[in-house]
Amino acid sequence: MTIQPESPAPLLLPDDTAVLFDGTCKLCNGWARFIIHHDHAHRIQLAAVQSPEGQTLLKWAGLPQDQFNTIVLISNGRVSVRSEAMFEILARLSAPWRWLTAARIIPIALRDWMYDKIAINRYRLFGKYDSARLSVADHDGRFLKAQR
Repeated sequence: MTIQPESPAPLLLPDDTAVLFDGTCKLCNGWARFIIHHDHAHRIQLAAVQSPEGQTLLKWAGLPQDQFNTIVLISNGRVSVRSEAMFEILARLSAPWRWLTAARIIPIALRDWMYDKIAINRYRLFGKYDSARLSVADHDGRFLKAQR
């Protein structure tokens, strides 16, 4: 699913791309590390949904700020969630990862159903941290900061 809020995204420049993820989820943190490792062009900035930056962007997008079961991609004033966000992220990575976007031929209802099953069970399947894992020193430039 993709939505387009009326106002420009706060904290982001018009060409910026940001991914919001659950900072307490071990699977989500693994996905954030995957993005850092494979986004060689450094096109994607990250923010945990629990961070002030994540909360600001969730509010702007009209998404829940307290219970969150999806990854969010914000780019060019558009907000993508669930499987569409995953494909938008993959499209920004180099080969062979971007080739996985070919799976978009699967109907979105089925993709999102599968996504939801994993998202709802992510803590049970992959584990959970006691508190949000935010940026680490060696990835400082990859995490969105409120003041630019």
